[in-house]
This record gives sequence, C-alpha cells and structure tokens, in this order.
Amino acid sequence: MQLFSFITETLTDLFGREPTLNEMILIPMVPIFVLGFLVEWLYRRIKSGNWAATKGQTFYIPEVFANFSLGGGYYVFGAVMNIVYVAAVYIFVWDHRLYTIPVNALTIILAFFVQEFCYYWYHRTAHRVRWFWSQHVSHHSGEIMNMSTAARQSILNGIVGTWIFFAPAVLIGFSPDLILGLLGLNLAFQWFVHTESITKLHPWLEWSLNTPSNHRAHHGRNPQYIDKNFGGVIMIYDHMFSTYEAEKEKVEYGIVKQIRSYNWFVMNLHELVDMFRDVMAPGKLSERLKHLWKPPEWERSGHTPIHTWTTVQMDGKQIGNTATEEVETAKTDSKMVEVK
Repeated sequence: MQLFSFITETLTDLFGREPTLNEMILIPMVPIFVLGFLVEWLYRRIKSGNWAATKGQTFYIPEVFANFSLGGGYYVFGAVMNIVYVAAVYIFVWDHRLYTIPVNALTIILAFFVQEFCYYWYHRTAHRVRWFWSQHVSHHSGEIMNMSTAARQSILNGIVGTWIFFAPAVLIGFSPDLILGLLGLNLAFQWFVHTESITKLHPWLEWSLNTPSNHRAHHGRNPQYIDKNFGGVIMIYDHMFSTYEAEKEKVEYGIVKQIRSYNWFVMNLHELVDMFRDVMAPGKLSERLKHLWKPPEWERSGHTPIHTWTTVQMDGKQIGNTATEEVETAKTDSKMVEVK
C-alpha cells in the first residue's frame, strides 16, 4: 500500500491531477518493460553469438531508438490529452451511466471480457478505417520484431478519439478506473508478446491467447496475415469473427506501402498528412470525404493516392511524392483541354 501511495502521489505531482488507473499501471511498468527488452537482447546475444544490431537484423539500433522515441511521445501526449479532455469525457459518460455495476470478483471477470471486446473492435477498426489507421500505422511500420516494437506507439490516440471504443463499457455501468485499469493490464501484457525469442506454445494456449506467435502474424504484411489476430490478451473474438490466422510461413514485418524514415514527426504523422491531402485533392466532396472512413487501401476513382514521403511497395517499387506528379498531370490535362 505504501508503494501504491507513493506512485499515486508522484504521478499527481507530475500531472497536477490524480492519475488514471491506466497510467498507474503503465508508467511504473516502464523500467520493467526496458528490463524485459534488455534481457531479450542479451538472450539473443548468448544464443546466436552476436548482437543482431546491424541493418535488417532483429535489434537494428536505429529501429530500436525509433521505437523508444515513439513510445516516449505516446506517454507524454497521452498524459496531455487526458488533461485536456479525455479524462473529462470518461467522467461525463460515467455521470450519465445507465447502471452502476458493483465491483466484485464476478464483475471484474465480466469487465475483462467486455474490455477485450471493446479492444478487439478498436483494434480491428484501427486497421480498416483510415482515420484510425492514421494513428495505428506507426506501430506497424517497424520492420523488426522485439520488445521495443511494443513501444512503437502514436501521439495521435487522443486526437483521433480512440477512447470512443471504451466509453460504451463505462456508459453501461463499469467504472472508468476498472475499464482503463484492465486496458492498462492488456497493454502491459502485450509488451511481452512482441518478440521472436519465444516460438510456439502449447496448442491450447495458441488457440486461446495472444501469444508471441499469434502477434508476430498480426504484424506481418504477408497477404495471409494482413488484418488478422486483433485480440489483446485473448483470441476468442478473433475465432468468433473469423479474423484468426496462425503463424505458418516466415513473417515479413512492416506495412504494404513501407515508409522509410526515422524522422519522429514523419513516423507519427505521415499517414494523417497523406489522408488529408487525399481529402483536399480535387474531386466530388462526397467521394473525397470517403478517404476518412474507407479502408487504408481504398482508392478514389480518377485520383492517384498521395505519398508525401517516399514509400516502398512489397514488390520493391518506390513511390515518391505523387502529389507533385498529380499536379503536373492536371496541368497537362488542362493544356490539352485548352488546345481542343
């Protein structure tokens, strides 16, 4: 209890407000996360005889630094968004809840499955709706897999409104602290499944839990792995909604149109910038707005998707700043019309 009080007081002094249970779990866990990463790296060194830290290897140094820099931004911006409005949203929803569900052993178990259900649909939507993908893409653009990959998070969570997926649980009557606390445990658990050091577990565990093997498949850009295995701790909803895929062939990490940059702003904002540039490109307004809610791969008829920064497709073809090409094409088409 003294440790709990110390953490609460420290975070209250830091934030100028009482921390959420989510923050109470995730922030003190940071040293454990880093220690887990270092143990994983040392295990790799002992097992293979090298540090695997050069380009294309599991612990490529620039990629690891990028991962931790994104994680730092995620923590800072998350705290700021909580202060600005997210905490107020949960308080508002709680004040207008439909019921008050008491906290006991049975309801905590029930809340766990409710939170997992909310997380599943957040995660699935974050892959299938571009507005939310603009926040989640930074987590998937890493091309290696180790525990630092779990730190590869976005500053945009509060901005795009990921809280909306968990607010219904609070509206039903589960306390915000309980739901956000379970979400914190969910995310803490997931740190340790971002690894290649653990291969396959018992078949029952592979079927029911988000194991390292299942999560490696989730991070794959191989066609059979794309948009699979969305569960946080459990795979039950993936089986229920037919999004489960076991890891079979070697996973190729990254995204289909791979961004090649370690610039912190580019890693965080490239998809958001491209999305809004696609929306602003000439065309019928109703079609342009579809860039916000259609899947990331959706293309508008007559419009070439804009890539502000160079990306590399799976076939190795580079796509540059197509916005410039599009403007030049439009100018050429305009001149042709004038000639006619």
